[in-house]
Amino acid sequence: MRRQCTFPACPAQLKSCVTTFVLVRHGENDLISSRVAGRQPGVHLNEAGREQARKVAERLAGLPIDAIYAGPLERACETAQPLCARTNLPLQIADEFNEIQFADWTNCAFADLRRDREFQVWNSFRSFSAPPDGEMMIEVQARVVRKLRDISRQHHFAAIFSHGDVIRATMAFVLGVPLDLFQRIKIDSASISAFELGDDWLRVLAVNANCDTAQLLHTS
Repeated sequence: MRRQCTFPACPAQLKSCVTTFVLVRHGENDLISSRVAGRQPGVHLNEAGREQARKVAERLAGLPIDAIYAGPLERACETAQPLCARTNLPLQIADEFNEIQFADWTNCAFADLRRDREFQVWNSFRSFSAPPDGEMMIEVQARVVRKLRDISRQHHFAAIFSHGDVIRATMAFVLGVPLDLFQRIKIDSASISAFELGDDWLRVLAVNANCDTAQLLHTS
C-alpha cells in the first residue's frame, strides 16, 4: 500500500542551506512488468504512463521547484516533460540518474530471469553482486548521491525523474537502510518520494506517495 504523505514545514532552525529533493519514478510502459527495459533505447511511456505524467505535473506544479532533472532515457524524460511545461523550467539531463546498467540482462523476460541463480543472488545480496558485466548497486547509489550533493549547492528545490531501483537505492541511503534490504522499499510507477538535505542532516518527507492521494504542501 502506498503511503499518503504530507510535506511538513521545515523547523525554523533548519531553514538555512536546505535543499528539498522530489524523486519521481517514470510512468508505465509496455515492458515494465514483463522484461528488463534497462538502458535500451526506444522504450516510451504508454497511454497509462502519459496520464500518470500529467497527474504528477498537476500535483507538483504548485511546489517551489527551481530545477528539474531526469536520466537520459525516453521514459524518464517523457514523465518529466509535463512538469517542465507547467513550470517553464528546462529539463536538465543527468547521466547520474540513468537506469542501472543491466548489461546482459537487458530485454530479458523476468519470468526467465527468476529461474537464473545469478539473478536470485543479485536480488538478495545487492551490496556485493551485479548483473553479468553490469553495474553494482553501490555504484548506482554513489553516482546518485554525488550528483545530489552537487545539486544541493545550486538549488533549493529539485525534482528528479529516474527509475525504480535507482530511487530505491537513493531512499535506502537517505533512510540508512542497507542495500541488501532495499527491496523492502516499494517504488511504484509515477510514485513520489521526497527528502530534505541540510548541511549535516537528512529528513524523509515521503516514500512511494501516490500522486492521486498524496497532499504535497509547500515547504518553508
